[in-house]
Amino acid sequence: MSKSIKETECLIIGTGIAGATCAYIAAKAGIRVCLITKRSDPTLTNTDRAQGGIVYQGQGDSPELLKQDILKAGRNINSISAVDFLAENGPKVVKELLIDDLKVNFTHLKGPEDEYFDLTREGAHSVNRILYYEDQTGKKIEHALMDVLRKTDNVEIITNATAIDLITLQHHSTDIQTRYLMEDRCIGAYVFSDKTKDVHTILSQYTVLATGGLGDIFMHSTNETGTVGDGIVMAKRAGARVLNMEFMQFHPTTLYLPGARRFLISEAVRGEGARLKNLRGEYFMERYNPELRDLAPRDEVSVAIWQEMIDNSEDHVLLDIADFVEEDITTRFPNIYATCLEAGIDITREPVPVVPAAHYFCGGVHVGNFGRTTINGLYAIGEVSCTGLHGANRLASTSLLEGLTWGYFAAHDIAGNINSGCTIDAKTLRSTRDWIATGTVENEDPALIAQDWVTIKSTMWNYVGIVRTRPRMKIAIEALRHMYLRIEEFYKEIPVSKDIISLFNGIQSAILVAEAALRNRESIGCHLIKTSKGSTKSYPAMRRNYFP
Repeated sequence: MSKSIKETECLIIGTGIAGATCAYIAAKAGIRVCLITKRSDPTLTNTDRAQGGIVYQGQGDSPELLKQDILKAGRNINSISAVDFLAENGPKVVKELLIDDLKVNFTHLKGPEDEYFDLTREGAHSVNRILYYEDQTGKKIEHALMDVLRKTDNVEIITNATAIDLITLQHHSTDIQTRYLMEDRCIGAYVFSDKTKDVHTILSQYTVLATGGLGDIFMHSTNETGTVGDGIVMAKRAGARVLNMEFMQFHPTTLYLPGARRFLISEAVRGEGARLKNLRGEYFMERYNPELRDLAPRDEVSVAIWQEMIDNSEDHVLLDIADFVEEDITTRFPNIYATCLEAGIDITREPVPVVPAAHYFCGGVHVGNFGRTTINGLYAIGEVSCTGLHGANRLASTSLLEGLTWGYFAAHDIAGNINSGCTIDAKTLRSTRDWIATGTVENEDPALIAQDWVTIKSTMWNYVGIVRTRPRMKIAIEALRHMYLRIEEFYKEIPVSKDIISLFNGIQSAILVAEAALRNRESIGCHLIKTSKGSTKSYPAMRRNYFP
């Protein structure tokens, strides 16, 4: 293995909206940034796949109104501090960075020259406050950020670079400044290059995890392939605190094509009027939420669809767009229209077959309002983090806003630390040991790895999925733990590779989710437990202190 060492001021792992925003703001502050991604194209992120939009501010809107919508969707176990922070600062960052600086061309009422945006509404929002660009909002933002980063001299973008583990220092001192800088401090990461097949040591004053969630550990997922919780388990292994690992949000509507990967049908479609019906032609959401109906929070809609499928022995339901959306569907949702048409479905004439799929992870690495984790020098932003913003269920279109806002403020926090001298001397950094190679037995078998993934994904989907039971979760944990022992031994015996790293992290993510789900006996938000009496809905009457 190579003993290549690279030094930088800020290492950012992940190139979605959170990581890219952090890189851009840090670079503008004069910080040297190394931005890495395990993918060959840095725009291949969950951000790039985000269709709906990003929360901004609507007519008659206010931080307090947004706060109440977030709390209601999150079942009131959100971190009040995080909700206030986003509600006050998020729209301002959108204006400063996306609208004024990067000039992202969100859809306007009449055209780009018009000063008024065409704001839309999604599930559980009380007013129209969501900026969008057709059904490709995330792609528009992602490419705007990456375009400017590629032109920024003090940002190095490295592709095909898979982080293996974080590097930490442990130094005990009575001096407060020294203890802050060095005790249990993250100073970078070991990174595998899929191009050279070598492991490189990247040392940094500050390290930022922006690796996304873990939706791809489930059989059906809207996430980019390989989104398996890398950052979460790396942080956990390093000693960082993780929490709310049971809260996996399932998106209610993904295109149902047997044998094909799930394609997201944006909630914005229902925001424009589309309605759900079962195969008997019954529009059913009013039976589950008479007030909000098809625009109920995602957890409620997902469970409603699941219940309809169970009750009627159906493998999907239908989303009726043609009969209810008044706008020009081909213009408002061109990507969804084209994808469905390619599959033989004309959404302007016929309903779309849909099923729920794992979509957004509301747990993760515990952080405060500037992205600081419980390990000095380590930040986590975006879906990999748990700010407490989402509580038990995420409000639609707050994910892009969270990544943008925490990326922005984490960068400012890091720049402030570096500029004030909160850095580690080069000698201490370079005292880090080189990567110790794992086994040399060349027995990596792609078929075995593929089979392990089938087992992990099916176990998580069937036993720790949309609706859970304690017996199922116990079976899942036992099976996953047994599997982990074999994968860990396999991991130690063969040379490191991208596929092995992903499998090793994925099985650990699955165990963390399953164990957290079993510990939480309260059916709430997107953690729905079916009791012996058949109930799947039991929300707390009073606010609980889920966050420290």
